[in-house]
Amino acid sequence: MHEPTYPPIQRSTELLQRAERLIPATTQTLAKGPGQHVRGVAPVYARRGRGAYLWDVDDNRYLDYSMAIGPLILGYADPGVNRAIEAQLHDGITFSLMHPLEVEVAEMIHAVVPNAEHVRYSKTGCDVTSAAVRLARAYTGRSTVLCCGYHGWHDWYIATTDRAMGIPQAVRDLTYTFSYNNMQSVYDAIDADTAAIILEPMTFDEPNGTFLQELRQLCDQRGIVLIFDEMWTGFRVSPGGAQMRFGVDADLACFSKAVANGMPLSVLTGKAEIMRLLEHDVFFFTTFGGEALSLAAAKATLHRLFDGEVLQRIELIGDELREGVRALLADNDMTYVSCKGLGARTMLAFSDAAGDPLLMRSFVQQELLKHGILWNGFHNLSASHTPSDIQYTLDIYAEVLPMLHEHVRMGTLAMALRGRPVEPVFRKTGGFNTKPRVAVEH
Repeated sequence: MHEPTYPPIQRSTELLQRAERLIPATTQTLAKGPGQHVRGVAPVYARRGRGAYLWDVDDNRYLDYSMAIGPLILGYADPGVNRAIEAQLHDGITFSLMHPLEVEVAEMIHAVVPNAEHVRYSKTGCDVTSAAVRLARAYTGRSTVLCCGYHGWHDWYIATTDRAMGIPQAVRDLTYTFSYNNMQSVYDAIDADTAAIILEPMTFDEPNGTFLQELRQLCDQRGIVLIFDEMWTGFRVSPGGAQMRFGVDADLACFSKAVANGMPLSVLTGKAEIMRLLEHDVFFFTTFGGEALSLAAAKATLHRLFDGEVLQRIELIGDELREGVRALLADNDMTYVSCKGLGARTMLAFSDAAGDPLLMRSFVQQELLKHGILWNGFHNLSASHTPSDIQYTLDIYAEVLPMLHEHVRMGTLAMALRGRPVEPVFRKTGGFNTKPRVAVEH
């Protein structure tokens, strides 16, 4: 048996050099970019994918746990989804009239997703979160927004981050943040002008106690619109997303990623009395909202997901992976690393108590690449991952995690990296650029 080696990435490197001359930041999606992978070791450009595997432009094959940063719930090039796209392609992509798929997919979502009394489409997640915020402001007649999580690049949200250049101060002053699972932080930020509370109902930490229920109660009491950003939880943690999984209804819910297995589609759903404002009062229209290839892919994808069997199978193998990693961490007394999340989507979290978390993540990524595993901190499971994939991954973790532990113990982690470590991102779910208001009594 050949000793594993790091993948050759000559073609990737050449393409990146060309991109640096033309494309700001070189990437269209921050989480896919070279800053989130060990520079000089990790591949940069993909050529093709099949099932749970990706091939880069140098023809190296990887077992993929990024899965396009979430959308590929069924896997790359799913045959059923491909057939649906190909069949629609023969008839056309975008038309001068509306297409029946707009109605058919809306009926499917309405039948399964809680509170999806009305349904609208767009192309990206931040389109529909921004539409939801505009609706909330129109419905309540108020202006300020409380958010928790990552909600896209539009002004109302990105103003709360450290990449807010170009956003007028007047806009920045309308959005405030709160911490997940912390109701006191909500009360500290709320005011009489709060129109909406928008959050990811779960990232990797589950809602503790009655957090989501308390948010629902608070919004009812204060006349605030509760918005769930379900880009990650939608069509993943249950057929009806987090509302179904946790038994809490939002007024508006926003979906993308898994809905069309990689085709660009986002969905805004919610209560009819709010969504009806889209008839005349609130403007939210786009040329490509009814684009038929993505809707055909969504119809095929949702048909596979809505009976729950596929999602249950994904969660079971994800649970096996998570518990296997936790056992390895316990066996090696690696208390500074945790594996958290629901089975369908988990992550390794590194504590700064043992050193630089970015260096630790970089080392694990680097060593997994040597064994043909593409990983950027997360395990985004798909229907194409198999029990044998999970066992292989655990076998490799059983080699890599003790290596990490030894380098941490010896203080040699930085020297063990063969390339530039991954860079930090601004995405957080609590305590980031919080702007507390005068507390409201409760």
